[in-house]
Amino acid sequence: MSDAESGCTERHEPRTAVTEAEVEALVSGICFKTGPPRAVGVEVEWLVHELSTPRLPVTPERLEAAYAAVRTVPLRSALTVEPGGQLELSSPPAASLMECIGTVSADLGAVRGVLAGQGLALVGLGHDPWHTPRRFLRERRYDALEACLDRDGPAGRHMMCASASVQVCLDAGHEEPGPLGHGRRWWLAHRLGAVLVAAFANSPLLAGRPTGWMSTRQQMWTRIGPGRAGAPPLDGDPRAAWARHVLDAPVMCVRREDGPWEVPERLTFRDWARTRLPRPPTEDDLDYHLTTLFPPVRPRGHLELRMIDAQPGDDGWIVPLAVTAALFDDPAAAETAYRAVKPLAERAGPRPAPHNALWVEAARSALADSELREAAAGCFRAALEALPRLGATTEVTDAVAAFEDRYVRRGRCPADDLLDRLSRSGPAPSRLHTAGGTSTVDGKDIRS
Repeated sequence: MSDAESGCTERHEPRTAVTEAEVEALVSGICFKTGPPRAVGVEVEWLVHELSTPRLPVTPERLEAAYAAVRTVPLRSALTVEPGGQLELSSPPAASLMECIGTVSADLGAVRGVLAGQGLALVGLGHDPWHTPRRFLRERRYDALEACLDRDGPAGRHMMCASASVQVCLDAGHEEPGPLGHGRRWWLAHRLGAVLVAAFANSPLLAGRPTGWMSTRQQMWTRIGPGRAGAPPLDGDPRAAWARHVLDAPVMCVRREDGPWEVPERLTFRDWARTRLPRPPTEDDLDYHLTTLFPPVRPRGHLELRMIDAQPGDDGWIVPLAVTAALFDDPAAAETAYRAVKPLAERAGPRPAPHNALWVEAARSALADSELREAAAGCFRAALEALPRLGATTEVTDAVAAFEDRYVRRGRCPADDLLDRLSRSGPAPSRLHTAGGTSTVDGKDIRS
């Protein structure tokens, strides 16, 4: 689901005012739906570029016409458009990894065909390498979000309008402790998240030039405040920690029936519930507030892992989906992943993700960092052993094995390919191109 949709909560009567205690109870009860892990999903975001001249910005008129055409195609996945015109497909919950892959692959094929007829292409990069962030959607929600994020600098606009990701959605897990328990999975998501940032980093460029970060997209998230983009502390019960975080997070906006929405300064939801000003908050306001928080792991009944850059190629998104699903939903792989990332906890320190030293280094250096590389190697081995047990086809396991061989074993990530091509071609932004959804330089596939 996109951030513009309902979030993890159920719908409530919009005029029912809520107290601080009621907010805590609602969040604790709704955002973690515990039980045996049975479902998997994925949300794939894409930049949309001109097929023949990708460095030219796509005009709003062309995007509007293209999306009107795409919406005539029957899809099983939900199709949404992000503020900068990025396209997102969100799969329905699937009973298996292969069901999820099959659904999204078919939908992406249909979408690509329509866009190609419009002279446009889906491009798998974590951050647009050329274009200045500009807003395509003119809605009150995004007016308020932009005004709120602008107070902390330009990173918010980059996040809204120039970034793309692969977001993996997994069940919260058992109530009981163990590798598939919700407490362990919550902890693992935040420690393994740094390894996923590093392994799949794919956004080293701005304005056609290296930024010094392998995941510039993740760097932008570190520049957005912890109340909006941070995780809660990992000590204690995840439900209670998340409920406190939600209450203490700043309110993005107070919605109105007419006119622009109010964007308050330094008003937390806790303060709003206590003071009941500028009006009493309702359950619907709480529901909406949850959609304005962008932590790296967001509980929405299930767990939404948001830290992975969009990947190159038509099918590059399948590898992070398969690896992540294997490491969470196969008990043996989950235990191996837990042991592989546990030594990284000391480097992270007490500060929550993504603002701690471990996550920052993952975004900056990726698998050039020896400890992250070692953890990634152990996790990929475990995932490859687990994928057949999850019913993955030979094609999927081969794709994961190829990624492991090309990148993980060599301490590389997709961003290294972009930088290599750029260094051979020269620093001029005009030498970098994309075609058919595959990142290229001077027409050469970065995967070659």
